[in-house]
Amino acid sequence: MPNQILKYWNLHRVSILLAILSLGFYYTFAYHLERTDFIKLLGLFAALFFLCFKLVQFEKWNFKFLLVIGILFRLVFIIAEPNLSQDFYRFIWDGELVRHFINPYLHVPNTLIEQSDLVIANAQELHNGMGSLSARHFSNYPPLNQLLFALAALLGGKTILGSTIVMRIAIILADIGVLYFGRKLLKNINQSPHLILWYFLNPLVIIELTGNLHFEGIMLFFFVWALYLLSVRKWQWAAVVYACSISVKLVPLLFLPLFLKHFKFKKAIGFYTIIGATSLLLFAPFYSSEFINNYSQTIGLWFSNFEFNASLWNVVKKIGIQFDAKPWELIKTYGKITPILTIVIVLLFTFLRKNQKLSVLLTSMLWVLTLYYFMSATVHPWYVIFLLVLTGFSKYRFAIIWSAAIVLSYFAYSLTDFKENLWLLAIEYLAVLTFLIYELVAYRNKT
Repeated sequence: MPNQILKYWNLHRVSILLAILSLGFYYTFAYHLERTDFIKLLGLFAALFFLCFKLVQFEKWNFKFLLVIGILFRLVFIIAEPNLSQDFYRFIWDGELVRHFINPYLHVPNTLIEQSDLVIANAQELHNGMGSLSARHFSNYPPLNQLLFALAALLGGKTILGSTIVMRIAIILADIGVLYFGRKLLKNINQSPHLILWYFLNPLVIIELTGNLHFEGIMLFFFVWALYLLSVRKWQWAAVVYACSISVKLVPLLFLPLFLKHFKFKKAIGFYTIIGATSLLLFAPFYSSEFINNYSQTIGLWFSNFEFNASLWNVVKKIGIQFDAKPWELIKTYGKITPILTIVIVLLFTFLRKNQKLSVLLTSMLWVLTLYYFMSATVHPWYVIFLLVLTGFSKYRFAIIWSAAIVLSYFAYSLTDFKENLWLLAIEYLAVLTFLIYELVAYRNKT
């Protein structure tokens, strides 16, 4: 055994050293970084991205090695408090409500915190931690997400740290699931299985999902699993699993029309019916007469009130200000137009693309989501992770560039008023668009 270890060390010592160095950087990121220190954050992220690139380059066929180090990178964060996001306080709050059979879609935290008999463990700390914006709105997290929050609260031993550990383990297991089904799906569509490693080892994925406890990874687990099931012609089960993906995050709803041409009409209706029935079943425990109104209003805020790391919206706002438009009025108008444009784009990709082939369907999803994000007024860093998965199933790689460049948006975290630096955002989007245009031209010339 010692001889085998020595032989392995000699063959892979550079990769092992890179992995050890990455572990050190992840530890620093998890336990010795304040989000207000943008230079340190930028330096650590850039170093980790470079090391990720080298590890995939050197060891892309050594699956077991990259699986182990990918898990180790995530385990570094196991007892760390998220340092780039405060959303986890709201996750635990909602989980506490659900485990006590209180509907999180019917009560805002600001109202509940005033109750003297409130049963939520660590209520004041959770309320203070989630911030005033979250505390004054109803929950916008879908039902399966709420059940996961409740599980974390139930198993967390009535402590915030315990709940974060449970959520973290669930997210790590989901990432392993994405890797497992992603490799299988890539093989089934005649793509190299190592491409999913750009997801599994990507620093943005590790930091934002495992580190900051965003549930995109669990949504993507169900999403990739559903597409794998489609690739092996188990469309009924694929529909059930796809509904689970929607019930963690609503984003996969965008792609539903694209399946119309993937199936024949009768099968498409069956697919949609199963998704609808499964979704209704998951929403049923939370339904009440007030639910639809509260939930739709909360979701609507993302289109008409919030803005972060936007591209087209910042251009529109800049032009509008020149004509004395009020930004808060302009964003409401913009928020009404964006959903209409999104529907038009989805319909164009539904009827003008040959989505019968799964690889084409996946590329259509990639373009729909990319255009939606370009139009959106809010593009948090962890949103791009969905694009990262979709590019792995296509011939395009621009989302990898975006997953690196999006670190520039973290500059807003370094200021108490979260004011964005438009020059940094311009660099981010110019890098992405330049590479995207390069890929479009390059692939067009090859055809």
